[in-house]
Amino acid sequence: MKTNIGVFFGGRSTEHEISVISANQAINAIDKSKYDVTPVYVSKEGLWFTGDALLNLRNYRDMKAIEKMAEEVYMRPVHGDCNLYYQKPKGMFGKKEIAAKLDVVIPVFHGANGEDGTFQGILQAIDIPFAGCDTLSSANGMDKITMKMILRENDIPVVDYVWFTDRQWFADRDNLVSRIEEKIGYPVIVKPANLGSSIGIGCAHNREELFEKVDDAGRYASRIIVEHMVEQLQEINCSILGDCDDYQASVLEEPIKTKEILSYTDKYMGGSKGTEGMQASQKKIPADLPEDMTKEIQRLAGETFRVLSCHGVSRVDVIIDRATGKIYVNEINTIPGSLSFYLWEATGISFPALMDRLVALAVKRKTREGQKTTSFSQNIFALGGGTKGGVKGAKGVKA
Repeated sequence: MKTNIGVFFGGRSTEHEISVISANQAINAIDKSKYDVTPVYVSKEGLWFTGDALLNLRNYRDMKAIEKMAEEVYMRPVHGDCNLYYQKPKGMFGKKEIAAKLDVVIPVFHGANGEDGTFQGILQAIDIPFAGCDTLSSANGMDKITMKMILRENDIPVVDYVWFTDRQWFADRDNLVSRIEEKIGYPVIVKPANLGSSIGIGCAHNREELFEKVDDAGRYASRIIVEHMVEQLQEINCSILGDCDDYQASVLEEPIKTKEILSYTDKYMGGSKGTEGMQASQKKIPADLPEDMTKEIQRLAGETFRVLSCHGVSRVDVIIDRATGKIYVNEINTIPGSLSFYLWEATGISFPALMDRLVALAVKRKTREGQKTTSFSQNIFALGGGTKGGVKGAKGVKA
């Protein structure tokens, strides 16, 4: 029997549509002679669906209509139960409950409620092999504040920043503004801490613009980061494939932007009709850089992947300050748009081969985790150790 891959996508995210595009690209690249594929679409309301209708991008023009074309499904958060169940059992007398048994899951979510570790936690509880980062590395990679703290602690260069919550901003705005102006100075870039695809991101060249951009970022997230803006910047991306102990770097790309920062339109609508994902954006591959700078960026991308304990395929975005020649890591995308397949094709790994690698990495991690001790056979209750004094003296319990 062929391995059945469950590809999950969509989700309660501002990057919902981009996830749909990336997932369909991935599904089309999977070698159907080796694998079966079960698409699982998560609606903007958080409902799960499966069915062949999900494989036609035209059907997504009406999100409600596609839900009627597919079957609603769910998984039970029970260890070892890798079945996908119909919400309404099918067949004669409703006896068919199982829609599919999944052997491996490939999450292709972008943004919150999917790329941030929440979905990975479900998969880890079920104990099903899955590609990509686990809960911890997904959460750390998704949050720009936590990520930069970890990188700085490991001597990976990042630009100066100030962070705060939306409530702090409203309660102590004057002090925060003073801190930003003293520590960083204008211009700055304001970002929601946990979004991608350039959503909610804006530049501020003065105090008035800072107020405007922070208010906009606060529409999307409760944690906000304000960063020094490199004015003479060159943006470079590098994809990393493997696990934190054994990985390789792709060739580099230079995205072509039309404004001060790379916009949502630059990334996903450049030269396309919005159906090609990150592949559609205008870029130089490979980036035109000196060899020593190329190697240093690949090294920093690999180190970023390693210290965040990443897995599968990620993309690390860096900034070169043309005025000084300094290189800074900007962010990591733990589930990159289009899975960065175009970078791996330029490196010599085809998209089908990339999907093969992700499946193999998922199985390899599951095998390694199965060799770790997760519980002890001793039962303290059977030994009397937990019953002598009732609950008195138990840790955390008041006697």
